[in-house]
Amino acid sequence: MVASQKNFPLLAELLAEQQRLDTPVARFSGAHDHGAAPALEPVYRDLIPLTAPRPGEHYAFEVELDACTGCKACVSACHSLNGLDETETWRDVGLLVGGDDRHPFQQTVTTACHHCADPACLNGCPVLAYEKDPATGIVRHLDDQCIGCQYCVLKCPYDVPKYNARLGIVRKCDLCHSRLAHGEAPACVQACPTQAIRIVTLPVAAAPVPSAPAIATRARTMPALPAASRRADTSAFLAAAPDPGYTRPTTRYLTQRVVPANLAPADAAALRPQPPHWPLASMLTFLPLAVGCLSLAAFLQCSAEKPSVTHYVTLLGWGAGALGLGASVGHLGRPLRAWRIFLGWRRSWLSREAMVFGAWFAVATLALVRPAFLSVAAALGVAGLFCSVMIYVDTRRVFWRFAQTAPRFFGSAVIFGAATALGFGLAPRPSALVLALATLAKLACELRCLRPAHDADDDTPPSAALNTARLLGGPLRTLFGLRLIAALTAGVLLPAMLVTGSVPARAAWIIFAGVFLGELIERHLFFRAVDAPKMPGMPP
Repeated sequence: MVASQKNFPLLAELLAEQQRLDTPVARFSGAHDHGAAPALEPVYRDLIPLTAPRPGEHYAFEVELDACTGCKACVSACHSLNGLDETETWRDVGLLVGGDDRHPFQQTVTTACHHCADPACLNGCPVLAYEKDPATGIVRHLDDQCIGCQYCVLKCPYDVPKYNARLGIVRKCDLCHSRLAHGEAPACVQACPTQAIRIVTLPVAAAPVPSAPAIATRARTMPALPAASRRADTSAFLAAAPDPGYTRPTTRYLTQRVVPANLAPADAAALRPQPPHWPLASMLTFLPLAVGCLSLAAFLQCSAEKPSVTHYVTLLGWGAGALGLGASVGHLGRPLRAWRIFLGWRRSWLSREAMVFGAWFAVATLALVRPAFLSVAAALGVAGLFCSVMIYVDTRRVFWRFAQTAPRFFGSAVIFGAATALGFGLAPRPSALVLALATLAKLACELRCLRPAHDADDDTPPSAALNTARLLGGPLRTLFGLRLIAALTAGVLLPAMLVTGSVPARAAWIIFAGVFLGELIERHLFFRAVDAPKMPGMPP
């Protein structure tokens, strides 16, 4: 049957009505169709400052939330102009929800890099691949300097830097600085059909402060007023966004709507297991093993007991360290540039970790032939492990806070040291006791992460700690169960049986293997179960 107005009158009516719809996108398209592009130049110029920033001022995005329709024209324009890969985006559109059944609230949010006053990406980069232009305030990523370590991805609370696996580097929004330099609006600004995005100049000290309560408000005026005549509360950022006090983002979100107190991201309760980062998980398993072995060897060398065993323990620690450092290179997108990792040592804990463990490996190698250096190697190993702890603490992620990360990393070193001593038959009873106590203490720390889910009810709002607990008790439950079984069996049960003679002495190395498996699973969960902060309502 051929479709016609007689056969499908309702369909014909709907199609005709669709052609008459006057959407913002349709009006924007019509303006382009009925006039030459230069005739629209005044419209675009109203959306950028007429002059470059003066001393003490920086460029910043200003977003009129009431005008944002969520059409994603800004996303498409950014993608097209910058030639991004198919799955790569530098601008996203999210959703905030709130209110109640009688007065529901919904707000779309467009977001890109906030060109922060104190950018975490810049502070954490170990190779100085970021720079903040002192004249414009634009935070630029230097692609030719990047080694693809992705630490800036972990550091940024707004999910701005995006790793490009094809290129092996991170890339991000640069505010279309080359267009601004020639008086042209950035792609997202020019493409927005409702003029919801504009560029303004702000005083350097006008970035949001930690106590920012909500979204800034002002009356909507169309057409856009010059930057000098617009008014806004610049002390606020965006409700339900990560704490602006960490990086001091400069983007201003404006609205005249009444914002409900229970405003939350639409994806606040979504459970998103993070990438496993297997090279890092392996490195952070082998290096505590190396530190534990070298510390044990230093103790044996000081006590002048069993020099032959001391050599084998040192060799085991050196081999574990070599494997750990080798595994870390596998995490880099451009490993041939890794020699530059020391450049950011003044601000980046990743640079400090690389430098300390580099010195540790040199001293540990020397200790193979000169045992007198074992104490120095042990001290450097402990210092390197502290740097490893601070790498993750410095990201401000709840699951990686110091009270959780330090017991995990240093607990692994103690557990491996005791398991190694047990394997070589050194003081079986004390070694088994230390192994059991350290394992139980570490498990208590890990199980504490489940507490938020146990205490929560149906009305409990989502949080980072609660999402981590639900991940461990949900999508990652099987792995978490295996972790508990391996730790209790190899770290508590078998050592007790070994001391009582219930199992033969050669079972000590089975204990060591079980302990290693349990710690590797725990380190895998360390990366998978963390709840990563991001701008509200962003898709996974």
